[in-house]
Amino acid sequence: MSDQKGNLLGRRNFLKRSGLAMAGAPLLSMSGRDVRDASPTEDKESDFTFVFMTDIHIKPEMNAPLGFQMAIDKVNTLAPDFVITGGDLVYDVMRGNFEKSDGLFKLYTEMSKGFEMPVYNCIGNHDLFGIYEESPEDETHPDYKYGMWQRYFGDTYYAFDHKGWHFITLNSLDVTDNKRYKGFFHSEQLEWLRDHLEGVDKDTPIVITTHIPLLCTFSQLYGKEGSRTANNGAEVFEIFQHHNLKLVLQGHIHWMEYGNANNRVQFLTGGSIAGNGWKGRRHNTREGFMKIMVKGDSFEYEYVDHGWEAERLRLAAIKK
Repeated sequence: MSDQKGNLLGRRNFLKRSGLAMAGAPLLSMSGRDVRDASPTEDKESDFTFVFMTDIHIKPEMNAPLGFQMAIDKVNTLAPDFVITGGDLVYDVMRGNFEKSDGLFKLYTEMSKGFEMPVYNCIGNHDLFGIYEESPEDETHPDYKYGMWQRYFGDTYYAFDHKGWHFITLNSLDVTDNKRYKGFFHSEQLEWLRDHLEGVDKDTPIVITTHIPLLCTFSQLYGKEGSRTANNGAEVFEIFQHHNLKLVLQGHIHWMEYGNANNRVQFLTGGSIAGNGWKGRRHNTREGFMKIMVKGDSFEYEYVDHGWEAERLRLAAIKK
């Protein structure tokens, strides 16, 4: 992975100027495409497919390993070039307990070896070790907050290139003074991003991955108080202002959503693998992941149901 980081509009100005079109879509399946007028490419070797898979919430209980294995098997049949995860790989290490938490990361790490292609991981709130008040470990522990993640996966933000596209995974999490998580891109990371983008051609199509969404319609559609988006997401948009940011991949909400901001930046909120804690749908969105097909400098996508709902119901019927 190469070491990489760039300016868009402030959130308020961005929304006003972009004519943002966002659609919450908690559906079984959906397909879409980049609607910009892109010239068709003759070079099929530049085409590729990848998977965006978020909110896995792996744990030993609730048949979660079986469900995750079904997702791995489904991805392998699709044979994408690589997989990007959207955070919340495990459930849950925020409340600490080193032995239990370390075991969850070991479980995810071992199971993810089943993917037959590279996997690029993103950190989520449930992946932050020992940050809650009730944790027996505190900030003096070497694995505190990002530490356990870094020990298993390395940097919490990084970049890589693939067939002319540039991919940047960001860390959208920090901890509040009262020991809760918050959606926030810390200043050191934003400085890295600015410096990094100086080395990226302004015409290069860019994809960023974040666990906490940059834009999402959940609160507006459901009238929920509080924000489901990162507190300082506008700073990220500002950094990308003069770059070709094509797509934002996001997780956390456990539903499927597509957004198109002025035919410039598009957003995919990727559903979830775990649904409602492996107990069924959350927000009426079936468990699944995004298959994204890149063609030249445009893309299409579909939401893939990996079959967990049917299997969960079958297992429940056997128990009765």
